[in-house]
Amino acid sequence: MFDFIVVGAGMAGASVAAALASTARVALIEAERQPGFHATGRSAALFVPSYGSAAFRALTRASAAFLRAPPEHFSPYPLLRPRGALYLARADQLERLQAMLHEMRVADGRLEMLSVEAALTKVPRLRPGYLAAALYESDVYDIDVAALLQGFLRLGKSRGLRLHVGHRCSAPEWQDAAWHLRVDGETLSAPVLVNAAGAWADELAIACGAAPLGLRAMRRTAALIDAPEGVTVDAWPAVFDVDEQFYFKPDAARLLFSPAEEEPHAPGDVYADDLMVAVAIERIEAALDFEVRRVGHSWAGLRTFAPDRNPVIGFDTRLPALFWCAGQGGYGIQSAPACAQLAAALARGAAVPAAIAAEGVTAEAVSPARFTAQAAASAPG
Repeated sequence: MFDFIVVGAGMAGASVAAALASTARVALIEAERQPGFHATGRSAALFVPSYGSAAFRALTRASAAFLRAPPEHFSPYPLLRPRGALYLARADQLERLQAMLHEMRVADGRLEMLSVEAALTKVPRLRPGYLAAALYESDVYDIDVAALLQGFLRLGKSRGLRLHVGHRCSAPEWQDAAWHLRVDGETLSAPVLVNAAGAWADELAIACGAAPLGLRAMRRTAALIDAPEGVTVDAWPAVFDVDEQFYFKPDAARLLFSPAEEEPHAPGDVYADDLMVAVAIERIEAALDFEVRRVGHSWAGLRTFAPDRNPVIGFDTRLPALFWCAGQGGYGIQSAPACAQLAAALARGAAVPAAIAAEGVTAEAVSPARFTAQAAASAPG
């Protein structure tokens, strides 16, 4: 008998399972043979404190200390490496750049407005005539996603976490005040089921007898291209179109790029869209003074959002033994340490941890109850 069963061993599930295992008996179930196979393993994650909704920005800030100095033996590699971010604006995008500057200053980002000449010192191959102005954010880092995920799994196992990979659990059954799941011919039981199933979170909720929350999985395509001949790009910042029509960043002497699309997609394995790769190349060639001659590896991942694009962390209002940890969208890697601590505290029935509350996060703001309240408020009569 476990205290908690966590379904889904991506970043959300692995991190919350490790946090819960510090004081409880925890089983972690992953259908794929490799934890983090879908969204986590396909993420080109950055730590960007200004990125996302107010709730995600707060959880990202609360995660910074952990990512900069993780527990001893958590990872043999640094989790963060300095990168910086450059936001590009053409002449027709200057108004949006000013709005972004205001928004990001409110979010306490370390920002400076750059002239075209200053931007060219950071990315010398920007195409002449393309750029009107740019913003630079210094407090941006590459995240070693694999090291972070393996660190959480390692931490969980050191605390007694039991991991099951490569086996889909049967439909959960609630009986005698506990959930019962069949996994690889064995029955696992616990009074609380943590739904960290990512794109499948609504499906798991329905299987448990709960109502779906309207989570939406969105495809994003990415690919690798060679750097311009004779150019070293390792020191370039991550580069974003101010309207997020594309981005690119250095990746092992090459450039990782994406059209930054959000295309609804059913939960499941997902592949790069060749048309979107072509669109991204067209946009990047407009911004950079070089021709993309060959595309290397391309892939796609799913980013799953709640209807309000905020995280969903808390007990289901109609099925109180089901705990949600879902809807991390494109922000789940950079906010994982704080999301895990918050979820573990709420799942135990404790208050929001002080360091997270100090950033302005409340249990009510992330609770699935907000969707029930919205539905009731919009009902006729």
